[in-house]
Amino acid sequence: MPAIRKPQPSLLAKKQPAQQRATETYERILEVTAQTLADVGIERLSTNLVCERAGLTPPALYRYFPNKYALLSELGQRLMQAQNERVDRWITLEVFSGGVDSLERAIEGLIVDTYEATVQTVGGVWIMRALRAVPALQQVRLASHAAVTQQQTQLLAQALPEADAAELQLVSRIVVELIYATVEMIFDEPLDVKAVARTVAGMIASHLTRVRPQAASVKRRPARKVATRL
Repeated sequence: MPAIRKPQPSLLAKKQPAQQRATETYERILEVTAQTLADVGIERLSTNLVCERAGLTPPALYRYFPNKYALLSELGQRLMQAQNERVDRWITLEVFSGGVDSLERAIEGLIVDTYEATVQTVGGVWIMRALRAVPALQQVRLASHAAVTQQQTQLLAQALPEADAAELQLVSRIVVELIYATVEMIFDEPLDVKAVARTVAGMIASHLTRVRPQAASVKRRPARKVATRL
């Protein structure tokens, strides 16, 4: 007999707060959830524990969130938004017009800034892990990455109008995932953040010479000239 799939838990909040007191309760629930997640991890997180720490009854929590996955989904969307805002700060048309060196510096800055945004978010690293490890939450991450990919593909098309559109889409998608995975790796291993960011940035930026062959002729600083051989 085929395996029976368990229904996916709802990730939607039941209702949005309409009054100030309700908003305060809503935000209090999320704040306590994030702190509890940071303290006990994904597996031990429960709505009962959140209620206990927040000083709320389960019905008060369930008025807004049906389960812990809906809580994690909201926290995940907020973290993704905070991370994605860093992209617009670092990756611009001006960066591409500056050549490969300019792009390397921007990507390095983006990776470090994304890492910092996650550090500054209570429970940030656990939220990231939940978005990858919990099947029900993966769509939150994938939807966010798809939106950033679309945005970056459009930017690349303006910067590299002669490049193949399908290749730009593929490159954008891979770069988005690679940067996200790089930030995860920095949290998982005792690595130098800037050294990792610099290395990954060089790998990504060097691919520009393949997307646009004439970019190989861009003048580079002597210290990084070796990267043009990739």
